[in-house]
Amino acid sequence: MNSNSDNATALAENKVLILYILNLIDGDIIQDGLFKIISSINNINYFYFKQVLTDLIDSKLVGSYTKEDEQVVKITSEGKNAYILTKDVLPGIMKLKADNIFKKEFSTIEEESSVSAEFIPRNENDYTIKCKIVENNETIFEVKTFAGSRERAKRIVDNWNQNATTIYPEILNLLLNDNNE
Repeated sequence: MNSNSDNATALAENKVLILYILNLIDGDIIQDGLFKIISSINNINYFYFKQVLTDLIDSKLVGSYTKEDEQVVKITSEGKNAYILTKDVLPGIMKLKADNIFKKEFSTIEEESSVSAEFIPRNENDYTIKCKIVENNETIFEVKTFAGSRERAKRIVDNWNQNATTIYPEILNLLLNDNNE
């Protein structure tokens, strides 16, 4: 077998693998999150991944758009049809690995994407900070505050990103607290 048809086979497999994962997700996922899953199933580098993904986007099998400053992708209905027609291209062993890794990886990606914070400078000493918790693409908690310096803004963002799981319940308790003291 010449290496050219090997490349074509690998390309086809990677395309179907991406469609397979996107079909499992059945929603959108940030591109880097998808890369994390794909690269742990099939050892491919980021540039090759981007090339395969761009091919899929160009052929309208995958939709790509920006959501809250992140590039997200989602399988299209054409993509679902193409996947159904080509899923036999995927070697059984790769499919099995994909299922196992997907279960592990996706749960961690869900957790990661659920806590976010960012700060936006309004001017030299005025920053807007937004802290959020998102679950299943729904914002369940969002707080917006201000800081008088970049350092303070960064400290709030870092603290939220590291400790949201303890801060959020505390805020909730404070909000639900009906002790009129």
